[in-house]
Order: sequence, then C-alpha cells, then structure tokens
Amino acid sequence: MKKRSRALLLAAFAAAICPAAAQDWPSRPVKWILSQPAGASPDITARLVADRLSKMWGQQVIVDNRPGGQNVIGAQLAARSPADGYNYFWATTAALVSNPFTFKSLPYDPERDFVPVALIGKSPMVVAVNNSVPAKSLAELIALDGKEPGKLAAANEGAKTFGGMMSQLLNFTTGMRLLQVPYNGVAPALQDTVAGRTQVVLVSSGAMTPFIKRGELRPIAVTSGRRVTGMENVPTLAETYPGFEYVGWFALVAPAGTPAEAVQRVNRDVNKVLADAEVSQRLRELGAIYEGPGTPQDLAQFLKDERVRWAKLVKDINLQPE
Repeated sequence: MKKRSRALLLAAFAAAICPAAAQDWPSRPVKWILSQPAGASPDITARLVADRLSKMWGQQVIVDNRPGGQNVIGAQLAARSPADGYNYFWATTAALVSNPFTFKSLPYDPERDFVPVALIGKSPMVVAVNNSVPAKSLAELIALDGKEPGKLAAANEGAKTFGGMMSQLLNFTTGMRLLQVPYNGVAPALQDTVAGRTQVVLVSSGAMTPFIKRGELRPIAVTSGRRVTGMENVPTLAETYPGFEYVGWFALVAPAGTPAEAVQRVNRDVNKVLADAEVSQRLRELGAIYEGPGTPQDLAQFLKDERVRWAKLVKDINLQPE
C-alpha cells in the first residue's frame, strides 16, 4: 500500500513539474545541424530563422554546418544527437526523401530516426535556356529538340541530385532527348549555360533568379504546382502536364524521442517567425516559399506524400541506387 501511495505521489509530482519544465525551455543554447555548407541558400535561410528565434527565446540557436555526402553526414549526426529538445536537423528533400532511392544503404533511417517539427519553405526549380536558343516557351523547346534529338545539352548539378533527377524527369515527361550534362554543383552548371556550352539548365529558383534578373538566362517553366511569385509570367510544367509538381524544400525535424512539448513549442515559434513579412520576403528572395503555418502532423503527412511522389519519379526515370 505504501509503495502504491509513493508511486501515485511521484506521478502527481512529475505531472506538476512538466508544465514548469516546458515553460523553462530553452534554458540553454539550441543546436540546428545543417547538411549544407556555410554561405549556401539553405544556410542563409537557417541563420535568418535562427537569429529571430535566438532573440525570441533569449538563448542562442547555433547553426552547425555538416555538409557532404549528399546530406548523409549531417543527417547521420542529427539522427544520433540526444533527443533532449535541444537538437534539431534543418533537413532537405535529399536527406529525408530522395536519399533512400539513390543509396543502397544509409547510416540513418529518414522515417524512424526523426520526428517532424515544422515545414520551413518550398523551393521550386526553374527550367531556363541560353539566350541564343530560339525557344521562348516549353512547347517551342520541345519542338526544337524534336528537330534534332540529343543536340541540346541540359546542365544540372549532378545526376543524382534533386536538379539532376528533375532534368531526367523533364525528358521522360515531355518526350525530349536533352543530353544530360551533370556538373559538380549549381554554379558551374549555370555558368556554362550562360556561356553557351550547354543550352538548357534546371536549378532552384533561388540560384536561378540573379541570372534571370541580369538577363543572362531566359526562364521557360517552373516545376511547382502554381506560378512563382516574382516569375508570374513563367508557366508551370503542370499547366501542360497535369500532376507534375516537384519542388525542393526545407523542414525542421528532431531526433526520434524528442519531448512533444519541445516539438510543439519550436513549431509554434518557428511559424511565428516565418509569418513575419520581412522574413517571408527574404525567404522568397532566397528561393524558399513559406505557404503558411502547419503542425508537426501536417509535416508528417507531407513527408509521407513526398515519399510516394519520389517513388514514382525514381521508377519513371529508371534510377538505380548505388
């Protein structure tokens, strides 16, 4: 009887202090692991949000860059971090969705090793051409390729990167035979297309926008389901090919087992930051579009849908894991 009474007393005590513990969070710096290099668009975006949260919480949000290995290095480290409410992973599409399709094995499990926290923003891809290419629309590009299949070269950031797979899917969906030219990164792919060594390029809107504004490349289509703010005159691929909607994105997740109270608090406060007009505008400039507040459950469903979508993509382009 005494043991039972003691157990009930301990349970009541724990219940009483949980709200207080949640209110005290964060009592020390919070760390975000980022699988992208410093200075890249995801890094700038992460630091923008982290800075606002640091001021809100009165605690520093540390962005820890761990790039390399198609996001595997950072994802593995994040998955093995303590699930104490102070460690999070600023994740990409590759880390959480496409890597399982491109690698035969991974040192982490994207579905079981993380819990969803908040969707940050979506990053559409843009199809653009060198100014010398006599095609001002997707239909004209398809017709041009049809005259001499395989003559037009399409630059991308790597065969098994998001852009590389999108470029292959573009061929599959439209019936074009663009010669796929993979580069080691976005910058050389863009530079060679501007120089005319390749004629077509497909990269994120954030990377593409400066080249479009300078008149160095001509956009002809975007991969999102709806037109992109700032590029309203550029049609979506879905307008010609219904159902075509593939975008990159950033999401905040935490190691599995992270307290639900911390997850809910971070979700709430991240959405507050993202709803700020100045932050939202800066995100758009960086190529990340915030579509409004969402819950961790919303993100869980989004990730589930994305995995189904990517399974179809991989099958369509006959991509084999390595």
